[in-house]
Amino acid sequence: MMLLIYIYLFVLGMTFGSFYNVVGLRVPNGQSIVRPRSHCTVCRRDLGVIDLIPVVSYFFLKGRCRGCHQKVSPLYPFVEFMTGVLFVTSFLVFGWSLETIVSIVLMSLLVIIFVSDIRYMIIPDKVLLFFAPILLLLRVTIAPLDPWWDVVVGSVIGFTLLLLIAVASRGGMGGGDIKLFAVLGLVLGWQGTLLAFFFSCLYGAIIGGVGLLIGKVERRKPIPFGPFIVMGTITSYYFGSALVEWYMRLFL
Repeated sequence: MMLLIYIYLFVLGMTFGSFYNVVGLRVPNGQSIVRPRSHCTVCRRDLGVIDLIPVVSYFFLKGRCRGCHQKVSPLYPFVEFMTGVLFVTSFLVFGWSLETIVSIVLMSLLVIIFVSDIRYMIIPDKVLLFFAPILLLLRVTIAPLDPWWDVVVGSVIGFTLLLLIAVASRGGMGGGDIKLFAVLGLVLGWQGTLLAFFFSCLYGAIIGGVGLLIGKVERRKPIPFGPFIVMGTITSYYFGSALVEWYMRLFL
């Protein structure tokens, strides 16, 4: 029975991941997510059913368009697969609880942010404005934080912290990152928000440092911070409490 649930959530996540690719790629350009239909960006051919099976189509077609045979970005299957994994992980962590709903909504937001920021270095306001009231409603109704005011404090701290860094660094932090952390604070609370920021910076420093060493990142050239925020948020949300307890036992 549980295996069927995992399979269902994984397939559901991959299906939504395919849609989130569309949202993340079109919204920053001001395009409709409904029209035109999904198509090859090179030959403009409308994609059929065989082209749109999440993950499977990419490997079945060997990563190329059926029409013009141009390579298809591996970002598409990666996002589809990871969305499936995150949906399953939500259930593994929270089980049969209302927090699982919050988790799936949060993961959906993070996936879209990942796509848009890694492709355009933009975190669209429209996406944040869509998810913010949904997450707030979930937090004040079916899955509140304890204490209740942690929602407000988390959002304020997330926004203020990133704003101060942006001012101090004279634009080193983008406006989208600032507003994203305000939304994340609604879910994480103030402690989770600070922890998410810490892990975001840690991942950014490690991956950015490795990128410099191997020549994949250029000095003084900006890189998207959104993917690191996604990684930091997932770490804080899923494992934050356990990591804090481990740290307290080990060092205090």
